Parts: sequence; C-alpha cells; structure tokens
Amino acid sequence: MTLVAILSGAGVSTDSGIPDYRGPQGLWRKDPEAVKLVTYDFYMADPEIRRRSWQMRRTSATWGAEPNAAHRAVAALERSGTPVRVITQNVDGLHQAAGLSARKVVELHGTAREVVCTRCHARSPMAEALARVEAGEADPPCAVCGGILKSATVMFGERLDPRVLAEATAITKASEVFIAVGTTLQVRPAASLAGMAVEHGARLFVVNAEPTPYDASAEETIREPIGTALPALLERVAAGATP
Repeated sequence: MTLVAILSGAGVSTDSGIPDYRGPQGLWRKDPEAVKLVTYDFYMADPEIRRRSWQMRRTSATWGAEPNAAHRAVAALERSGTPVRVITQNVDGLHQAAGLSARKVVELHGTAREVVCTRCHARSPMAEALARVEAGEADPPCAVCGGILKSATVMFGERLDPRVLAEATAITKASEVFIAVGTTLQVRPAASLAGMAVEHGARLFVVNAEPTPYDASAEETIREPIGTALPALLERVAAGATP
C-alpha cells in the first residue's frame, strides 16, 4: 500500500489557537526579540532570558489547545488503513492527541510537554516544572543535579537529534506520497525533506497559505485554509484519486 508521509508545520496548529512564527501574523514578526527566548546561547547565558522563557511557557496557548480538523483528518486517514507517518516541526503533541499513535509521529523539534536538563539530560514532565514556576521558582533548576532546565524542544542554535533526523529521512525516502502542510519549507534540514521525497520518486503536495521554495516541484499546491484543504486532500489520497 502507498506510504503517505506528512510533513506538518506551525500552520497546522493555528486553527487550534497556537500562533505560527513566520506568517503574516507570526510571533517573530510581531515581536522579533522573542526569538532570544528560544535561542540556546541567549538562554544558557542570561538568567533573565530564562525567567522570561518560563513565563512564556507558563502562558503558552499549547496547554489549552485541542486538535483541529487537520489533525483529526490525519488520524482518520491512518484509521482507514492507509500507511501514514507524520514528520512534524511542531512541539505541541496535537497529532497524538487527535488519536495518531505516538510511534507514527516523528517530532523533529522535540516536545514542549517535557523538560530536559542541559547538564545531566534527565527528562521530566513540563507540568511539574511549570508548577514550580507557579509556586515562585522563576528559573527552576534540575531536581537531579541542579543544572539548567529547558523545554525538551530544539532551540535555535541546537542541532536536531541525529536519530530523529535519520528516522525522518528513512520515512521520506520510502514515501510514495509526501504532503508538506502548514510549513514555509524554509527551515533546514526539515525543508529539504520535500526535495528528497521528490528525488526518490514521491508525489509532492504542498498545502500552505504562502508560497514555498518547493512549489515548482509539487504536483499540486493548495492555498485554501488548511482546516478544509487538508481533509479534502486526504480523502482523495484515501480513495486513490490524487491527480
């Protein structure tokens, strides 16, 4: 059966109330200084940046977000019997919350639902760290070794986990249909997966409001809202009716 690989970006979660980063209303356009809060060198060097980062995490829209129609459509495609793998740039866990098995989701940029110690690498739930912030710890240290804690996400200036990237690469090369949705396809190495898919014979579909560098390589580019466009495309995929 046709393996469908879906590369999902921030645009997939905007209907769930989580803002994207580079779109017209994106976080980085509204507040360029916010980039420092998720840049590794700034974070590690400046306690004030860490305190601001913890407040940003505490008030993140992620905690109240629910899967939207796009997330549910991906899970429904998998339930239909079509082999599906999701490679996501998102850290919100909404694909899993929609019912897609965690083993079928590759989180390129990690997860916001856990924290990791930068010294001993111990991991623990984000909820526990946020409870400490709520209790008055502005910059909670690791409970194991006292090191600096950070979200278990890939910050700017950090490299992707090579094992995660290897898994994403293998899925991409094996896919027969590759759908890039809600991503500008500008951040490497994730962006290069679209080109890799085409090079290995996959049919590329791009669902995004703005143009991407890989539009010319796609069989179809779709500019309609993701919440309606992706479910419609996946229905065609399930029916074997993609053009």
